[in-house]
Amino acid sequence: MVDLSTILAGFADAFTIWNLAFVLFGVVVGQFVGAVPGIGPVMAMAIAIPFTFGLDPLPAIAFLVGVNKGGLVGGAVPAVLMNTPGTPDAAATAMDGYPLARDGKPLKATKMALFSSVTGDSFSDLVLITVSAPLAILALRMGPVEVFALMVFAFSVLSGLIGNSLIKGIIAAALGLLCASVGTDPENYTPRLIFGMFDFYDGLPLASVAIGTLAIAEILRRLTQMSGQVKPAVEVKDTGNPQDMRVSWAEYWACRFTMLRGAMIGTVLGALPGIGSTAAAFMSYASAKSASKDPGSFGKGNLHGIAAAESANSAVVGSNLIPLLTLGIPGSVGAALIISAFMIHGIQPGPLLFQDQGRLIYGLFGAMIMANFLNLWVGQVGLRFWVKVVSAPESIIFASALLLCIVGVSMATGGIFGVIVMLVFAGIGYLMSSFGYSVVIFIIAFFLGPRFEISLSQSLALMNGDWTRIIEYPIALLLLLVSIISIWWFLRRSGPDTTKSSQVTAED
Repeated sequence: MVDLSTILAGFADAFTIWNLAFVLFGVVVGQFVGAVPGIGPVMAMAIAIPFTFGLDPLPAIAFLVGVNKGGLVGGAVPAVLMNTPGTPDAAATAMDGYPLARDGKPLKATKMALFSSVTGDSFSDLVLITVSAPLAILALRMGPVEVFALMVFAFSVLSGLIGNSLIKGIIAAALGLLCASVGTDPENYTPRLIFGMFDFYDGLPLASVAIGTLAIAEILRRLTQMSGQVKPAVEVKDTGNPQDMRVSWAEYWACRFTMLRGAMIGTVLGALPGIGSTAAAFMSYASAKSASKDPGSFGKGNLHGIAAAESANSAVVGSNLIPLLTLGIPGSVGAALIISAFMIHGIQPGPLLFQDQGRLIYGLFGAMIMANFLNLWVGQVGLRFWVKVVSAPESIIFASALLLCIVGVSMATGGIFGVIVMLVFAGIGYLMSSFGYSVVIFIIAFFLGPRFEISLSQSLALMNGDWTRIIEYPIALLLLLVSIISIWWFLRRSGPDTTKSSQVTAED
C-alpha cells in the first residue's frame, strides 16, 4: 500500500497555483470544444498532447484530465439548445434537454446538466481514489499468462460492444495490432515492416496515429457534410420567469436518487474496458424512466432524464482510469490518450505505477478533485457564453483545428515524417468510419499492441510453447473461457455478419 506521507505529498503537489492554472485552462478548453458540435474533448486531447512535452508530468496529465471532464459538460450545451450533441454521450441528454429549451427553459436544462455532471463525476472520483490502490496490489499478483488472457478478454468485449458488427470489431483490433508491430521487435529488437525506411525503426508515432485517426478523420468527415452555408445563430427563448433560468435546491434534491443511480451505473460500466460513457448514459436514462412514477413525461422535458444521462456519462471519466492505472488497459479512447501522455513523459501505466510513481498518482487525484470544482464554477459562469460558441461558422472552427494538428504533430515527431503519417492515418480513419469499422477499437489495440506482444512471448516461454499447460493457470483459463463465451454471445446477439454501416465516434 502507498504510505500516508506519499499521499499527502501528492495532494500537496496538486494544490498549487501552477497546477490550478493548467487544470482551469483544461476545463475551459474542454467546455469550449464540447460546446462546438463535431470537435469534442477527445479531438482536443489528441491535439493538445504534443504541446504538453515541455511540461512536468503532473500539470500535463492534469490538463488533459481537465479537458476530458470539461468536454462532457460542454457537450450538453448544443444537445440542449440545438438537439445536436457536442459529444456522443450527450445524445441521451438531448432527449429531455431540447424539449425544455423549446419551452423557454434552456438555462434550467443546461444548469441541471451541469449539476448532475459534477455530481456523477465526483462520485466516480471518490471510488477511483479508494479502490485503485488495492486493485493495483491484486494486479501485481498476475503473471504474464494472466495479463495475456486479460487482454484477450478486453479485446473480445471491446469488439462486441462497440459498433454493430463483432466481425468488424475484431478486424479493427487486428489492424491496430498490425500497425503496432511496425518497427523493431520489443523482445529481440529485430526490424519488421520498415520497408527500408529508417524512420520506422521506432514504430509509428503515437501522436501521428492518434491525431490522424481521431482528429483529422473527423474534420474530413465534417467537411464533407458542409453545405456551403453558414448555419444561423441559436435563438434562445426568454419567458421572463426567473424560475425558468435556474435550478432550485428542491429540484436538485428531488433528483438525488436518479443521480446516485446514474453515478453507480456510470462507475461500474466505466471500470469495464470499452463500454464507454454513451452506453452508460442511455442505460441510466432507461433505468430512470422505468423507475419513474410518470414514465410518459420522459422525452418531454423531465429534469430526471437530464440528471440520469449526465450523472452516468460523467461518472465514466473517473472510473475509466481504474483499469488504466491498475492494469495499464485503457477503457476508452480518452484513457488511451492519457496513457500516451504517461508514456511520452517516460511513465509506464500498470500495477507498479502506485509503487514507483505513487506521489504523481495522488497528485493526479488531487487535480481531478480540483477539476470538479472548477467545472462547476466555469460552467456557472460560462453557460451564457457557450450559447454564442455553438453558432460559430464550421469553416473557421475546422480550419483552426487542422492547423493545430499539423503544428502539434510536427513538434511531437520532429519533422515532416510525423505529419505524413498523420495524413495517411487520417485517410485510414475516414475509411474505417465510412465502412463501419470501429476507430475506437483500432486505437486501443494500437496502444496495447507492444504490451500484448510481450505478454504473449513471455507466456509462450513460461509454458514452453505448450498451450495445454494453460490449465496450470486457472485465472488465465477462466478469462479465456469467458472471452470465448462473450464472443459467442455477441455473435448470437448481432449475427455472424452485419452489413449495416455504423458511424463510429471517438469516446472519454
